[in-house]
Amino acid sequence: MTEIRASRPEHFDLRIEGDVAIVSLKRPERKNPLTFQSYAELRDWFRDLHYAEDVGAVVFASNGGNFSSGGDVHDIIGPLLKMDMKGLIRFTRMTGDLVKAMVNCGKPVIAAIDGVCVGAGAIIAMASDIRFASPEAKTAFLFTRVGLAACDMGACAILPRIIGQGRAADLLYSGRAMSAEEGERWGFHNRVVPAEALLAEAVSYAQRLADGPNFGHMMTKTMLAQEWSMGIEQAIEAEAQAQAICMQTGDFQRAFDAFVAKEKPVFKGD
Repeated sequence: MTEIRASRPEHFDLRIEGDVAIVSLKRPERKNPLTFQSYAELRDWFRDLHYAEDVGAVVFASNGGNFSSGGDVHDIIGPLLKMDMKGLIRFTRMTGDLVKAMVNCGKPVIAAIDGVCVGAGAIIAMASDIRFASPEAKTAFLFTRVGLAACDMGACAILPRIIGQGRAADLLYSGRAMSAEEGERWGFHNRVVPAEALLAEAVSYAQRLADGPNFGHMMTKTMLAQEWSMGIEQAIEAEAQAQAICMQTGDFQRAFDAFVAKEKPVFKGD
């Protein structure tokens, strides 16, 4: 079993509150850009998270009033211009692997978005399960602004599922910023919270999830991802199997016992 509490990441910040891991990018003076190293370390950390039992939920937080300015212009974009095709595909697959790791980590991920949230930072927010934003949040998928396609790190697959095809096309083609109000109205942001309360609200929400049936949450997250590529009949059958598995857990028994005793269940994730 992996012990997330023992993690000592070098290229991003991590702290644990209760059963919640709080992750944030570094260098707030540059609006928390991603680097080759932070991409790789985050990918590996989320992969390990799948096997961890000491954390029940994750908050991907802002730092210094901003979420992330995306890939660092000097540390990433400059070197990319000097790479051959083999090096470029290695890089783009690595960035996509971060999204895969977040989707498959088995834990709910809540993004707490303040200020700038653009490029790969917007992708990290998109890949989270729940998104809280401050009124100052500005989210933009900037890839066309630097001469690239907007089909980056799963954006053309995931974003339309969150906000709809037409709205996603607007943001992806134009690269324009989506305001917090617009994001909430479109369903990208689950709620808008004052900046001073944003992190506390996200951590409180994450802790409530972590206090819940963690095995059930893992199965829910798994099915949310797997059912993208299923037909209705296959999805219903897959959910029947998943629910039957959950009915064998200790948490299901605890919920029943607590109901009979007119008490609140205390879940243990087994």
